[in-house]
Amino acid sequence: MPRHPTWIPVLACLACSLPAQDQRAQAQALVKEAIAYAKTQGKEALLQATSQGHGRFHSRDGKELYIFVYDMAGTCKAIGYQSQLVGVNRWGLKDPDGKLLLQEMLHVARTKGSGWVDYKYPNPVTGKIEAKTSYVEYHDGWMVGCGAYR
Repeated sequence: MPRHPTWIPVLACLACSLPAQDQRAQAQALVKEAIAYAKTQGKEALLQATSQGHGRFHSRDGKELYIFVYDMAGTCKAIGYQSQLVGVNRWGLKDPDGKLLLQEMLHVARTKGSGWVDYKYPNPVTGKIEAKTSYVEYHDGWMVGCGAYR
């Protein structure tokens, strides 16, 4: 049986992590784009663009990335997935492991200005609960975020 160089499994592992890293970069870029949009078009325009069925920041068929916007009390202002959540206070939202994910996101946005939060959440493409990480950023009294499944 031929021996494979020891670096082959390392390269295979790195190749598997590239899509997840790419999604993280895309999620962060989408948050930055949403905040830039809010700065030029206004916060209400961001809410409309996020919550419309085919809005600029809405999840599209075959894609998992979407913007979500919350006020600092935990009320959903806009979300590109499950628009029925707009206006709902989700302060106590927990993942399957009991992590208070929204509270942690709001804390990161409030205290650090921006950052990443890991948790588990339903994937709109697969319908399964999956590991997810979200980039969140504070903007003018709101938290703007986007998550990537890992």
